[in-house]
Amino acid sequence: MRHWEQAKKPRARIEIIPMIDVMMFLLVFFVLISINVIPALGVKTTLPTSSQVQDLKTVINAIVTLGKDQELQLNGKAITLEQLPVSIHAMERPDSKVNVIVNGDKSVDMQRLLDVMDALKEGGFDAMSIAAKKK
Repeated sequence: MRHWEQAKKPRARIEIIPMIDVMMFLLVFFVLISINVIPALGVKTTLPTSSQVQDLKTVINAIVTLGKDQELQLNGKAITLEQLPVSIHAMERPDSKVNVIVNGDKSVDMQRLLDVMDALKEGGFDAMSIAAKKK
């Protein structure tokens, strides 16, 4: 009986050189992006100069939350109505502006909302925003 040798199948190999090439390309791409060689967005401009330039004030958001059960919070921390204007004034800095945003549950009584707005107006905050969700 004759015995024929079967052809040996070559073992599968993982080629590492193409993977290194891809990784080097990604590294170069991210380095170029990080040093702004490739512009990310918009048109590059050089601003003109002026002797009357003013610095923009940074904005601090004071989020007042009205809960269902007469809860009142300032930036997630419980607070009383009397402490509200004082706490918001404590957030103010000379180089910043405070935006007051009133955020409440839709079932909150209108009188409760007006009480909070009155307390803020008496505290010296004339402008405030009411947060809502788009329909």
